[in-house]
Amino acid sequence: QVQVVESGGGLAQPGGSLRLSCVASGRIISIDFMGWYRQVPGKERELVATINNNGRTNYVDSVKGRFTISRDNAKNTVYLQMNSLKPEDTAVYYCCARINSMWRVNDYWGQGTQVTVSS
Repeated sequence: QVQVVESGGGLAQPGGSLRLSCVASGRIISIDFMGWYRQVPGKERELVATINNNGRTNYVDSVKGRFTISRDNAKNTVYLQMNSLKPEDTAVYYCCARINSMWRVNDYWGQGTQVTVSS
């Protein structure tokens, strides 16, 4: 009924930039927060950035000043602009959206998109 799909991952050089996009589709009544998480093998998934439906943002300290999260409510889309990338940003990035669908609120996750930062 609801799908969350990421795009925009890939390979970037240190200091480079990438922009991730995530679109939610289906029977959506409303979307509360949308966020990006990342995970590397052997480690727990960590929060990168979130944005609520009022535009309030939250970032993990390691990306502050480098990453910017934004959303287009009309398109049910959230973006993550990643600048000044570092090798330690390498991970699978997941989008999460808290969606009211059919009057039930659940967290929906995308399938993940690989981001690799390497020279």
